[in-house]
Amino acid sequence: MKNATKILIIEDDPALAQSLKDGLEREGFTTVWKSLGKEGVSYACNHHPHLILLDVRLPDGSGFDFCSQMRQAGLSQPILILTVQREETDKILGLEMGADDYITKPFSLRELISRVRAQLRRAYGELSTSEANLLYVGDLIINQSSGQVKRGKEVINLNPIGFRLLIYLARHKGQVVTRSQIIEAVWGHTVEGDSERIVDVQISRLREKIEPDPKNPQIILTIPGTGYRLIDPQ
Repeated sequence: MKNATKILIIEDDPALAQSLKDGLEREGFTTVWKSLGKEGVSYACNHHPHLILLDVRLPDGSGFDFCSQMRQAGLSQPILILTVQREETDKILGLEMGADDYITKPFSLRELISRVRAQLRRAYGELSTSEANLLYVGDLIINQSSGQVKRGKEVINLNPIGFRLLIYLARHKGQVVTRSQIIEAVWGHTVEGDSERIVDVQISRLREKIEPDPKNPQIILTIPGTGYRLIDPQ
């Protein structure tokens, strides 16, 4: 599934980074590359990728330190350390700093993909095995079968109307949908009373659940005079 699982690559070697990007994207992952540790930490904190590939030797510091910084910032995504070091002490250090796994260079792409999928299954359960039932909005994972919405390991509890509303918007990501379209899709019939107001109230409640700052929505945008549009936050 294209654009499903986002992987952040923090690696200063352009050739290796491009090779990783090409290989991961062939497997259906979305990738973002940062060549400096500070840039990678900043991106991870602001955009919450599903998994992070982190080189140990970076121009602006040690990958172990950057790993520790991300954990101290509260990030819980899997972090897989990439390094040429083979000493057991380095592996232990990486795990103590908060890494979930450790792979030494040179490694095969097949091995890396296997490690990545294993970490995703461990962190998100069905993420890597039942993607047909999943929708993705930024760092939100929406399981259409179980009715569950997650951000990382946090479960976001929605009532049935809120869940159906989120599903409808996510299936039409990037499209402007009118209030009448939302009513037909979510309620399936004419709503008694002020239907536009009812939609607006439900959108407001949904924003309270999924927007980092509901007063400044970045996921569900209001289109004046028309309706709403759901996008991936930048």
